[in-house]
Amino acid sequence: MNIEFDINSYLRLNIVDMLIICISTFLIVVIAKKFFWNKVNVYLQQRQRAIQQDIDEAMNQKEEATRLKQQYDEQLAQAKQTANGIIEDAKSMVAQERKEILVKAKQEAQAMKEKASADIESEKRQVRKEIKEQISEVAFLAAQKIVEKELDEEKHKEYVDTFIEQAGDSSWQA
Repeated sequence: MNIEFDINSYLRLNIVDMLIICISTFLIVVIAKKFFWNKVNVYLQQRQRAIQQDIDEAMNQKEEATRLKQQYDEQLAQAKQTANGIIEDAKSMVAQERKEILVKAKQEAQAMKEKASADIESEKRQVRKEIKEQISEVAFLAAQKIVEKELDEEKHKEYVDTFIEQAGDSSWQA
């Protein structure tokens, strides 16, 4: 079988062929419109609605995310303010406690100083009393040796006490 093929006849434009193609295309469109156009149109409308819902939902989610972010930022700012407030309160409490500790320490030091002064005064009185007694005994012994007679001990102590009291006066020391 030998079939010859002519390329020129293949590429030629024929009015009959064009008419057949136009009529068949028209019939396909009319048939498609009659039987399928409503279904395609419904499908396209449903698809358009679904896409619009997805867009609306995305916008709503974006708005919600923006609102949540703003809420989070506000809470974060409040948390920072609260933390700063707590820190400031702690600093003021520490300063107040420091002042109280210093005042208490000064009061304790003053009380210790006053107690030490009182103890010193008490010791001075005790030492003076002991010195008086020793001077009294020494004076009694000296007087006993000088006079070489026994004096009444109570009378002697009275003389010595008077002497010691006069010795403590500033008029006698001058």
